Amino acid sequence: MKTLLLASLAALAIAQAPGAAIARPMTAEDLATMHRIGAPAVSPDGRWLAYSLSETDLPANKRRTDLWLLDLSAKNAVAVKIASAADKNEHDPKFSADGKYLYYLSNAAENEQVWRVGLPGGTPEQVTELSADVAGYALAPSGDRIAIWGERNLGCRDFACSTVRLANTAIGTGRTYDQLFVRHWDEWENPTERSRLYVFPLENGKAVGTGVSVVGELVGDTPSKPFGGAEEIAWAPDGRTIYFTLREAGRIEATSTNLDIFASPADGSAAPVNLTDANDATDTLPAVSPDGKWLAYVAMKRPGYEADRQVVQLRNLATGQVRALTEGWDRSVGSLAWAKDGKSLLVTAGDTLDDPAFRVDVATGKVARLTQAGTAGNILPLADGGAILTINSIQAPDDLYRMSKAGKLTRLTRVNADKLAQIDPVSVERFSFAGAGGDPVWGQVVKPQGAAGKLPVALLVHGGPQGSFGNGWSYRWNPRLFSAPGYAAVTIDFHGSTGYGQAFTDSINRDWGGKPLEDLKLGIVAAGAKDAGIDIANACALGGSYGGYMMNWIAGQWPDRFKCLVQHDGVFDARAMAYETEELWFDEWEHGGPYYEKPEEFEKWNPVNHVAKWKTPMLVIHGANDFRIPDTQGLAAFTALQRRGVPSRLLHFPDENHWVLKPRNSMQWYHEVFAWLDQWTKGDGSATPR
Repeated sequence: MKTLLLASLAALAIAQAPGAAIARPMTAEDLATMHRIGAPAVSPDGRWLAYSLSETDLPANKRRTDLWLLDLSAKNAVAVKIASAADKNEHDPKFSADGKYLYYLSNAAENEQVWRVGLPGGTPEQVTELSADVAGYALAPSGDRIAIWGERNLGCRDFACSTVRLANTAIGTGRTYDQLFVRHWDEWENPTERSRLYVFPLENGKAVGTGVSVVGELVGDTPSKPFGGAEEIAWAPDGRTIYFTLREAGRIEATSTNLDIFASPADGSAAPVNLTDANDATDTLPAVSPDGKWLAYVAMKRPGYEADRQVVQLRNLATGQVRALTEGWDRSVGSLAWAKDGKSLLVTAGDTLDDPAFRVDVATGKVARLTQAGTAGNILPLADGGAILTINSIQAPDDLYRMSKAGKLTRLTRVNADKLAQIDPVSVERFSFAGAGGDPVWGQVVKPQGAAGKLPVALLVHGGPQGSFGNGWSYRWNPRLFSAPGYAAVTIDFHGSTGYGQAFTDSINRDWGGKPLEDLKLGIVAAGAKDAGIDIANACALGGSYGGYMMNWIAGQWPDRFKCLVQHDGVFDARAMAYETEELWFDEWEHGGPYYEKPEEFEKWNPVNHVAKWKTPMLVIHGANDFRIPDTQGLAAFTALQRRGVPSRLLHFPDENHWVLKPRNSMQWYHEVFAWLDQWTKGDGSATPR
């Protein structure tokens, strides 16, 4: 297998795109080995910028992470490593309140603990010495406390669990459950453990004692699972109160999107108070104003809907009065941070293929766009009204930028400059057309720059379904890489996509196979009309998650259109999916309720009902640890193809979830996909790809 993989990568590296190549085509190895910037941090005085940078260890099939420090006060300063050991990982940097120390997480003591190092280059010292891994931490602005979270037994009143005796009473290896979740995302649940939040005093920069729980008797995860992190934890400026997001557990957990924001005294002297109890939908991303008077957060309105619009709310912490600051702005806010003067919020939101940064005036709610093309994130406000942030695009992964108050950008890093200089450039062209119902729909064509002749098409269908294949870098479905072997990668933001207003996003509800399919049919024609250099008659379609569902739907509804299909982690049988998936709220919202109440809604768009019409060659890919769309769905689709005698191939990863995350697995994924595309668009379809 090793020899096969290396040979295939070499073949990919020398494959030439049509036209004159400036360097060489991008490869899957390039994607897997790109450096990745982690969430940055800026010192209180604005002088120091710290960030983590991960690199790929291909032989070990994993990534490792170092910390870097950049002096923002020095002209043409170069970032240097700080507190980094070659065989350890350092990440999640945060500055102390006085700016003299950089705190971070590291496995230097074997398990994950909090460490710190004096600036600009002292000796690392351990801050926590706990028996269990620290999953994350947040420093109080007052400098005298640290909040830490990790997986702990529900009976633990402190992080050390000194008040509870942990006994294993199981006779065998069997797990027992009395309610959902049984498994979530890619892990089997342990009913006796949750992600819990504890506060420790800091003395001389070290955490002392065993910590005190600030969640009280609440049962649930904070931060929330599977993707919640430090953005769900916020301190009051005086360090006396901590705010956190939590979804209370119970029999409704698998059907509820009701995340709430709680306030708790940092010393654990009183039970936490639910500040958003009146709203049964999602409330999250708490952020306290610099003067401590306001709590900003985002809220959805409709319970059970995970893709509802996130509207910024402002809560007066003295009176409890709440104002919906961005109610009149038809965009969904994905992140927020207070400007240093407290007069505005810096937020990100999807907007017609881009994810820019915006400034929202606190007094009026007026919104001003600050960045243009690309995807902005990790915004860190500065005292001068500007900010540090990351920006990526289809052309390149994240780098760090300094943004002025008016939005002028100055680039601070070029962490992949050498690698990007080696690979052929691509062109990215947007187009729009009248989609289903005459609504405007947007798409993009990505292809090798200067390519000559007609290029075959790879039609990429995004997941979600409430998502977007916009102007952003992806380490999984990467349009630039898809174009490298000589394809035009075409993306279409069909009905249901984000960044076009909530009504457009909502329009896919109970219509999974309707308007989106019509948009794809109209969109590929529009792409061909926009660019005469692409051959839409010689095309394959590919998609993951909802995009994988769409491949199964296309196989039965549009069987004569494509030379081949690639289906990754897609829904094959909607009835089985309704009972197999873990977050039931998603499937039940999308189809109007549980299957036993609305079977007709599920069956209306169920691919399994149309297998008799399947004839398009299909590559099926699935991960064994995918509990969102379990791998039985992929195995069933492959069985259907084989029984029908349709040319087909199965790629099954025993160690991946809904995504493909391991470097060598990602390389194998692209090798298989490119070989499949080549077989059906550039060959006669007779050879079996290897």
